[in-house]
Amino acid sequence: MAHYLVIVESPAKVKTIKKFLGSNYTVAASQGHVRDLPKSSLGIDVEHDYEPKYITIRGKGDILAALRKEAKKSDKVFLATDPDREGEAISWHLATALKLDEKKMRRITFNEITKNAVKASLKAPRDIDMNLVDAQQARRVLDRMVGYRISPLLWAKVKRGLSAGRVQSVALRLVADREEEINAFIPEEYWTLDVILKIKGEKRPLTAKFYGTDQKKMTIRSEQELNEIVKKIENAEFKVSDIKTSERFRKAPLPFTTSTLQQEAAKALNFGTQKTMRIAQQLYEGVDIIFVRILLESQTKRTHRQENISLLFTEKSILRRGRRSRRKERKYRMHMRRSVRRISAELRLRSKNLSQEISSVCIN
Repeated sequence: MAHYLVIVESPAKVKTIKKFLGSNYTVAASQGHVRDLPKSSLGIDVEHDYEPKYITIRGKGDILAALRKEAKKSDKVFLATDPDREGEAISWHLATALKLDEKKMRRITFNEITKNAVKASLKAPRDIDMNLVDAQQARRVLDRMVGYRISPLLWAKVKRGLSAGRVQSVALRLVADREEEINAFIPEEYWTLDVILKIKGEKRPLTAKFYGTDQKKMTIRSEQELNEIVKKIENAEFKVSDIKTSERFRKAPLPFTTSTLQQEAAKALNFGTQKTMRIAQQLYEGVDIIFVRILLESQTKRTHRQENISLLFTEKSILRRGRRSRRKERKYRMHMRRSVRRISAELRLRSKNLSQEISSVCIN
């Protein structure tokens, strides 16, 4: 019998995925990245097309040795890391570090940890997407170059231990540009004029804002101009020349993105970014939440199938309940006391009289 190796990122997913697959599958975890740029140097050959120099991450040697041993025993290796550019890069690093044969190695992705999703991914394996790998490498190289070149400047000018990166540097530039705009702003005096009008037959007063003349819009520049306009309109008659009505539609809120999830968690629960993402990852691994990257077509089919099954069971349960309720009703009817029957008859008579009185009042 052929033997297959499935490599995932998180050890928490191993037990769950093992339940979905047969005994001829071995599931192992890489525990995230296995190779990275060295911390002691820049790790990028700037003179030769910015070629990165990767080394094995400290502590990942034993994991790679165990994976290499399992890969040799397996007929095919499936790289099932996360379906994003980081996951694609991890798969590429694993294939390079384990020296996997291209014919023996395949890449699979699934957006939810369910039996149907995992088995469907095994039926549709593919090659590693080098576009995603290159995108991840470009981001990593840019992080390293900006961080290692600007951080020493921060240590010398601001404070030792601070780090700079591609995001922080651009954000700082935006803040600095905005601060320059604020400093260059020349304040100008202006006034606003509102008139509160009481309308006959209306409970709420109407607030009208000053616009100007019929020909053009006017800006009130000083208190003197304001007082002149007030004198002119103090005893004037006001007319409503036009009324515009419009409908507003309120849409349901969108699903959380990474940024909105972090913002809401910080605002409502006072959670930090790391705590929020750690809890989200734990929920995802425990299949309590799913990411938005779900194949809608497959989910729709599965939902439709589940609805048909639930309708079938609901129909059967309704029939059973109907039989039971009829039996109970006959039983209770036999044991019902005469006093209860008399009270229920009196209540029916009172409700009938009350409805007649209400109808007569309405007619009058």
